[in-house]
Amino acid sequence: MNIAINTLPLSTEHRMRGTGVYTKNLIDALTKYEKSHSYSFFTRLNDIPKKTDVVHFPFFDPFFLTLPFFKQYPTAVTVHDLIPLVFPDKFPAGVRGKVKLQMQKISLMGAKGIITDSMCSKSDIIRLIGMPEERVHVVPLAPSPLYTKAKSADAIDGVRTRYRLPHQYVLYVGDVNWNKNVPGLLRAWKQVRAKQPKQSDLKLVLAGSAFTDAELPETRNILREIEVLGISKSVVRSGFVKNEDMAALYAGAKCTVLPSWHEGFGFPVLESMACGTPVVATNRGSVPEIAGPALIADPGDAAALTRAIREAVSLSPASRKAMVKAGLEWAKKFTWKTVAHDTAVSYERVLGTTSL
Repeated sequence: MNIAINTLPLSTEHRMRGTGVYTKNLIDALTKYEKSHSYSFFTRLNDIPKKTDVVHFPFFDPFFLTLPFFKQYPTAVTVHDLIPLVFPDKFPAGVRGKVKLQMQKISLMGAKGIITDSMCSKSDIIRLIGMPEERVHVVPLAPSPLYTKAKSADAIDGVRTRYRLPHQYVLYVGDVNWNKNVPGLLRAWKQVRAKQPKQSDLKLVLAGSAFTDAELPETRNILREIEVLGISKSVVRSGFVKNEDMAALYAGAKCTVLPSWHEGFGFPVLESMACGTPVVATNRGSVPEIAGPALIADPGDAAALTRAIREAVSLSPASRKAMVKAGLEWAKKFTWKTVAHDTAVSYERVLGTTSL
C-alpha cells in the first residue's frame, strides 16, 4: 500500500499552531515499524504521487481550512479533538470562523476514515460532525521515548538551576486555554498551601511558553487570578522548557497535575508516569481513558482537587514507590509501535481491506 502523508497544513493560517509533533512522531513510527507499506510526503496537493492508495491529512482544525474540498484519493484525517465545538461559548468562532467551520465539516464528511485519540473524541466527532461511527477509528497516542525514569540526580538539579525551580514542586505542563482549567488549579493550590508548614518551599510550577506570553488574554487572566488569590510567592512560571529537559522536569516533581475540563488525550498523564512521577488527573473528557493509577478528582470540585494534590505530595515512601511502579507499568502500555500498527490498520480500513 502506498500512503501519502501531508507534512504541513494546507492552511497558512494554521501553520503557527504547533501541529507538527504528532506528524513527526507518527512518520518516524510508521517508517520504523510498518515497513510493509511505502510512504511519501507532501506539502502541496500537486506533490501527491499518482500511485497513491491513501492520503493522510494529520491535521484538522474546525476553524481553519486544513483540508481540500475535493479528494482525489481515499482519504484519512486525524482529528485529535473538537473541544471548541464541545464548548462553543468558551471558544467563540466569529462570523468567518463559522463559515470555515461549515466548509470544514463538509470536507471532513468526504474522508473515508477519521483517526482520533480517544473514545471521548470519537463520541464528539459522531455527535458534532455527524460522521458515521464505522468511519471513526480510535488510535490512542503514546509518550515520546524521551520520557523515561532513567534521569540522574545531576540532570534533575541541572533543570532546577536552569529554570530557577524550587527543590520541591507540584508541576503543571500545558497551555492556558479554558479547557485546561488553570484557574481551578490555582484555587486548589491556595488551599494546598494553606495546609503546608510556613517554612515549606513547596511551590506550583506552571510550565509552558504561554505562561510568559502577556499578549494572551488567558495568560493575563491567570496572572490576575494569582494576584487576587495572594499566591504569587508560591507559583513559578518556568516558561518554555526544552524537549531534552522535560523528562528531568517531570522526574523532579512531587506530582504532576492535569486539572482539565476536557482533553482529546492528555499527554502529561503518561509523560509524568513514564518519568516516575505520580499524577493527579480529572474525571472529564478523555482523561479517565488514560489515567490508570492516577489520583482522580472532579475539576468542578475545588475541595476534591485540593485533597488529591495533598494526598500526592504527602505519600509515604512506600506508597509513593508503589504508585510510581504502577504508573511506569501503565505508561508502558502506550507505545508508538502500537500507534503505527493501529494507524496502518486504519489505512487498510479506508481502502476496505480490513473490517472492524
